Amino acid sequence: MGLPLGAALAACGSSGPTQTGAGGGTGATSGGGGGGGGATYWYLSTQPQEGVRTRTVERFNKANPNGKITGTTFQNDAYKTKIKTAIGAGQAPTIIWGWGGGGLRSYVQAGQVDDLTSWFDQNAAVKDRLFPSSFGAATIDGKIYAMPCETMQPIVLYYDKRAFDKIGAQPPQSWGDIMDLVPKFNAKGIAPFSLGGQSRWTNMMWLEFLFDRLGGPEVFQAVFDGEKDAWNNPIAIDALGKMQELIKADGFVKGFSSITADSNADQALLYTGKAAMMLHGGWTYGSMSTDGGDFVSGGNLGYMNFPPIDGGKGDPGNTVGNPGQYMSISSKATPEQKEIAKKFFSTELMSDQSVKEWVSTGAVPIVKGADAQFAGSKDKAFLDFVYGIAVNAKSFAQSWDQALSPTAAEVLLDNISKLFQMSISPQQFATNMNAVIGK
Repeated sequence: MGLPLGAALAACGSSGPTQTGAGGGTGATSGGGGGGGGATYWYLSTQPQEGVRTRTVERFNKANPNGKITGTTFQNDAYKTKIKTAIGAGQAPTIIWGWGGGGLRSYVQAGQVDDLTSWFDQNAAVKDRLFPSSFGAATIDGKIYAMPCETMQPIVLYYDKRAFDKIGAQPPQSWGDIMDLVPKFNAKGIAPFSLGGQSRWTNMMWLEFLFDRLGGPEVFQAVFDGEKDAWNNPIAIDALGKMQELIKADGFVKGFSSITADSNADQALLYTGKAAMMLHGGWTYGSMSTDGGDFVSGGNLGYMNFPPIDGGKGDPGNTVGNPGQYMSISSKATPEQKEIAKKFFSTELMSDQSVKEWVSTGAVPIVKGADAQFAGSKDKAFLDFVYGIAVNAKSFAQSWDQALSPTAAEVLLDNISKLFQMSISPQQFATNMNAVIGK
């Protein structure tokens, strides 16, 4: 997602870069291709995720004193700029953290990351532990170029049970229900949906589900595969039209285009009772639990997968979002550094202790059987819900702005913003996007 980890890990904690972990490496600024025996690794500074990553590196270094990793943290947007520049200059860290998809494809095309296919063949136990759905965004032209890791983050339809009690209604079971609920909430002075529209990628989540529920994952897959005029698919035009119908019906909080997701203002509208529902990433559960008083602990938060659309072809069990996070190995790293990275991937990165720590943040690791760690967690119901989505979804589509190339993603986000502001029509959106297919 623009910010999207996409969208994920949205808010960033420190003003990095900050060096963490034990030394032995060359440090972040000299990149992964430099001298020294240790490996280098850059990652995001958002808490609580940053703490899990840092402790994982520390455990690895303690167990491998002769081949350590030096970690450096960055804020989300700063990282995206820094890593792009470093890779282009041949000065990337040994381990390149990212979101897979279109960004990874650009690294592959430039010969900047190693092909890990044969390594996974030789380390089948590593691959077999992970959700199969997580490998899609790591695979380019049939070959695996990244280690899926960390957590899966589907987009979730959250709702305030108190708001539904006020209008005497149930959560929507179809798109028709959503449209029927809009005037009822507005009549009570409650915004039907919160939305941090200024961030743009938050708007994108809506389109991702509409495309999927109407036509299945094949509709966007045609775009990803570079098929000419793929955005002109009648299902795509229908989805874009439905989106504008919801906007015209005052489905979103007034002024949504000036609300940012980085500030968590969209979440606050939900837990303070000003909005009834919110479509957002699984990562927002933890921040609402922390910031929302007793909204979560008091049982007022409800959550569900996006409902089906009457007559739609998409499987209502499908989801969209971040199937995982991804680590690649710089092709410019030394053989020693590459071996350290591979040892990290096969031992500590998704170890039982790391899995336990990810669960403690209210997130679901991309490891099969991770649900065994949920027992006793105050967040067990939500964790079970997210795990169920991961296990049962026939399709877990990657966020569009991560699936596409950086160039096409920026055009996408710009046109989504215009679509939501009603300044372009569905057909104009499709025409503008068809112009950057394959770029």
